[in-house]
Parts: sequence; C-alpha cells; structure tokens
Amino acid sequence: MAVDDHPLLLDGIKAALSEQPDMKLIAEVMNGRDAIEQFRLHRPDVTLMDLRMPGMGGLQTLREILTEWPDARIVILTTYRGDAQVMSALKSGARGFMLKGMMRKELRETIRSVYAGRRVVPSEIAFELAQHAGDDVLSPREVQVLRELARGNANREIAETLKVTESTVKAHMKSIIAKLGAKDRTHAVMLALKRGILEV
Repeated sequence: MAVDDHPLLLDGIKAALSEQPDMKLIAEVMNGRDAIEQFRLHRPDVTLMDLRMPGMGGLQTLREILTEWPDARIVILTTYRGDAQVMSALKSGARGFMLKGMMRKELRETIRSVYAGRRVVPSEIAFELAQHAGDDVLSPREVQVLRELARGNANREIAETLKVTESTVKAHMKSIIAKLGAKDRTHAVMLALKRGILEV
C-alpha cells in the first residue's frame, strides 16, 4: 500500500512496481484516515507512508496502525533528513526510511528488504542520527517554548500563552540553547527546524 498526498508520487510508485512479478500495489491513499481503513481491508505486506500529510500525519498514522497490527511493516517516505522525526518514527516501529529523491534507485530493494524482516535506514539519514545520538532531548515544554518563539513571540508573550512566568521562559530558553548547541534564539529555531524538532 502507498500513502502520500501527492498524486505524482503515487503514480511513480505504481510505475516502479508495475513490472515486478513479486510485487503488487493493492491500495493507494492520500491521507492517514484512509490509510487505516485500507490497511484494515487489505492487510498489506509492506506499507509506504509519507511522513508529512495534512490532517493525520504519517507518524500518527504509523502509531495507530501498529497499535492494531504490531507486525505491520511500514516504510516512511520523506524529503526530509531531520533526525528528530526519524528517531520518533523508528521508536514508534517504522521498519525503514526512504528519501523521496532516492526512490527511483532504491524503492524495490527497500520493499524486498523490509518484507524480509530487515530495517532499512539510508546512509544519509543514519549519519544525521549518529550526529545527534548523544544529544540531550528537549522536554515537551521546551518544544512548546521553541514553537512559540518560532511564531515570533517574545518571552512575555510566550509566558502568557503557556501560563508561566517570564523567568521560567528565560530558563527554558537557556536550556534549549545549551541542548541544541545554538548560538542564540534564532539559531535555536533554525536548528530545530533542520532537525525536525519543529515543523514549518
């Protein structure tokens, strides 16, 4: 099954698999809700799923499918190499990752490998994971503070929104900058976007 909100990508997957004697695309869907319904209906051996979709994203869809079917083999498709989202998906049970730009070369082999029970993480993504393996993880509250900062809010506005004191926001900012190895607040937001801690 292929899950992606871009029809051209679904067409590309269909074309890539059309002449493979050992593969058949049994369902194509464009959002998370439909993916869960179609999974119930077809129980695909391997599911290719976009990480970023409107409504229910790939990560939430992956978790819901794996709650019902823990043995589901799901490969996350992404244009994005950010380590935070990759790590979340791996911890949630994704069996593999594929960068959309590499699909032409690696799609069929990735499907076969995941079907055979192996995990597939491209070297580019593995490198990003390794770069940040020892980093301190931001707390949920620190992510909230960073998200508010990314929206252009000053400390006082962040404090009002999160119903905390301004000094608490400043303490969180200090911790965020230290954990991300950022030079300043703006650099912290840029790093968080690059790593997938925040989404645009």
